[in-house]
Amino acid sequence: MQVQQESQLSDTSPTILVVDDEVPITNLCKALLEASGFTVLEADGSSEALKICTQHRGPIDLLLADLVLPPPGFQLASTANQFPHLNGHDLAVRASTIRSGLRIILMSGNPDKELESHGIKRGTFPFLAKPFDRHDLLAIVHHVLAQLATTLAVEKPRHVNGTEWFG
Repeated sequence: MQVQQESQLSDTSPTILVVDDEVPITNLCKALLEASGFTVLEADGSSEALKICTQHRGPIDLLLADLVLPPPGFQLASTANQFPHLNGHDLAVRASTIRSGLRIILMSGNPDKELESHGIKRGTFPFLAKPFDRHDLLAIVHHVLAQLATTLAVEKPRHVNGTEWFG
């Protein structure tokens, strides 16, 4: 199911989906972004974020996601699970196929180690290192929103070890 959205930002405030498993980080991002005039949607994991991407009726202009998103509990990957648990990179890939024109920012407390461990080449997506301050967050958000949407050559998402993600 492909959800269409406008590729250009309208006169309304941009909508940002914030995804982090740490509630204080999500709350901080929400407070800073809303204080700057953005509309913020929150998800505490990739499964919830995918549901929001699929079911939210309005636009979602930007996905701000933690790279490391531990699963909420044990779950089997299967073709029947429409909203599987994914790390932040795989979430970005999947969300960009659901939402055309979606812009992406990944964040992590240990970017070099986390990027390498997930097999992600630096520069694939804009990246925000934690901890960050208000200025860092807003600067990267404004910069990314001003750019054209991320275009991904998407094949079936694969984990770093080569196994396919189902769903």
